[in-house]
This record gives sequence, structure tokens and C-alpha cells, in this order.
Amino acid sequence: MAHFMDVHHGMHGITADRLHQAHQADLALEKDENVHFERAWADPDSGTIYCLSEGPSADAVQRVHERAGHKADEIHEVPLTV
Repeated sequence: MAHFMDVHHGMHGITADRLHQAHQADLALEKDENVHFERAWADPDSGTIYCLSEGPSADAVQRVHERAGHKADEIHEVPLTV
């Protein structure tokens, strides 16, 4: 399985509660696409959210996000980790 970092823009003022709810929505759907969302981070001032996931493809990651109601603006495969 590959790792992916996806980016969501335009989420200015997001709260910890809303970030948690969005992450939970992804977790509820992830098994359908054989994806696992590991962690999410947010910067409320810039409106940027970052999600780290593991899965078979960027398309699978995007399908989960779309079904959860928050399509990613960018998805990057991260082939190297330490």
C-alpha cells in the first residue's frame, strides 16, 4: 500500500471539532476503498487541511473524501518515509 498526503483548501476558521467530524466521516467509509486515514491536521487561518492516508491509489482516497463530502484539492503520493 502507498501513502498519500492530500490537501483541502478554503476551510478558513475550521475548528478542532469540525476537523474531528470530517476525519470520522472518512474513517466510516474508508474500508469500502481499502484506504486507511491515519491523521489529519488543519490550519484555520489559511483554511488548509492535510490528511495522511494509506491505500491502493489516489483515486481510492479521493472517492472516500468525495463520499464523505469534502473532496481533496490535491493528492500526492508519498513514496519515501522514515
